[in-house]
Amino acid sequence: MPQREVATLAGGCFWCLEAAFQQLKGVEQVQSGYAGGHVPNPSYENVCTGTTGHAEVVQITFDPAVVSFDG
Repeated sequence: MPQREVATLAGGCFWCLEAAFQQLKGVEQVQSGYAGGHVPNPSYENVCTGTTGHAEVVQITFDPAVVSFDG
């Protein structure tokens, strides 16, 4: 079984990040969510207000033999 790595990245809107990373060869899964913040279990609407302290993030599972951070 090939080795897999996981990276969690924030970069504004997670929908845009999700769409971009899903197109890369070697990326097996992209999951959207939230990181940080002070409100337990916030909704998307809550986070969009900017008052919860959360960042929109994507967690990416990928094959480092196919795609990497090294270019």
